[in-house]
Amino acid sequence: MNFSSSDLMQLEARGITIEQAQQQLDSFRTGFPPLDIVAPASVKDGILAPKKEEQEMYIRAWQDYLAEGHKILKFVPASGAASRMFKKLFEYLDNGEETEAVKIFLAHKSEFAFGPQLEGKEGQEAVRYLLEDMHYGRLPKGLLLFHKYRDGARTPALEHMVEGAQYAASEGKVHLHFTVSHEHLPLFRQHIAEHLTEYENRYGVKYDVSFSEQLPSTDTLAGNPDGTPFRTADGKLLFRPGGHGALIQNLNQQDADVIFIKNIDNVVPDRLKKDTIRYKQILAGVLVTEQRRVFERLQDPSIDDKERAMLMRPIRVCGVVKNTGEPGGGPFLVREADGTISRQILESSQISDPRLMAEATHFNPVDLVCATKDPEGHPYNLPDFVDPATGFISHKSKDGKDLLALELPGLWNGAMAKWNTIFVEVPVSTFNPVKEVNDLLRDQHC
Repeated sequence: MNFSSSDLMQLEARGITIEQAQQQLDSFRTGFPPLDIVAPASVKDGILAPKKEEQEMYIRAWQDYLAEGHKILKFVPASGAASRMFKKLFEYLDNGEETEAVKIFLAHKSEFAFGPQLEGKEGQEAVRYLLEDMHYGRLPKGLLLFHKYRDGARTPALEHMVEGAQYAASEGKVHLHFTVSHEHLPLFRQHIAEHLTEYENRYGVKYDVSFSEQLPSTDTLAGNPDGTPFRTADGKLLFRPGGHGALIQNLNQQDADVIFIKNIDNVVPDRLKKDTIRYKQILAGVLVTEQRRVFERLQDPSIDDKERAMLMRPIRVCGVVKNTGEPGGGPFLVREADGTISRQILESSQISDPRLMAEATHFNPVDLVCATKDPEGHPYNLPDFVDPATGFISHKSKDGKDLLALELPGLWNGAMAKWNTIFVEVPVSTFNPVKEVNDLLRDQHC
């Protein structure tokens, strides 16, 4: 289509080319091709389940790697607002109806890490104070009080600092990177600064904490149901965030030899960190062991060009847990165009056959350890390994008008589709997300 001069100014302001905009609009008309899914990955086919002796071997491999002085990074997507955590409490403020979830919250409000601040307040007064006066209704999850300790309470951001000191410290330094929204960046900076010296002294490390925001160039055009650009009441193009797949650009800007990736809300208090720390080391040990094997193979003069091309890719090890009925995707085996079988983390929206979901034995907890450099130590350009055909389209609305929203290939889905992938079974005790506020009353968080 022909974009107006005003359209071109909007695109330029975001760093989006005309070609990229046209490709996005074309996607609304053509959709995305279905994946050729062979089967869910399982321990029998595609998932590594190391025995005790193997686990100890991988832990030693990781400890030896750390001793060599490599740069390690924890990369934590933390831009999501916590508003969805409090959806039922917001509804309670609107209609006054005490649903079962609201009753549980009110009956146990003193047990939350933020409970002392609600003392003396009941019913809607307590909820309004939490969501409005304490700003929990619009703060990001990373800055909410999750866990109680004798010396105070911790946010998920602080729990990630603790984790980093216990499995990702190299030469006494912990590199930690949060992706945050623009509006919350000053709050994150202030929060970390307030606790930095305390945590450095407590854990005997130095922290290098950095932040980034989702790039405007990763926004996507909204479309009308007929595939033409959706326009606001004043005639301007409407842009929407491209989803967590946009963070491949943020990840691409990081310089580290090994990168851990885990969501901001998947943290536990200290008394339960043992499994998390152990299995992070196991995953990392699998990664560096495989990377060493790949680098050695690439030095073999007998290697052919096809195999070399297959090995010259970023490597990721994905922890997967046994399926407990959680919504979402998991590890699958997918047949590529050239007939090869690859290991992919797929979302439920990418799986059209419900039988495949029903047969899945494992779930994706977003627990990755990545190696993003080639044998010469040069970083791969990660966008080169995205499969652009794995985005998806969702139906939304604005101002009463239906629209199509384009989601970029997800960070651990299509954005890493062309990486070399290893699945490793980890215990469900390492997966403790907080989707709604009452999840904080579970044993894993109290």
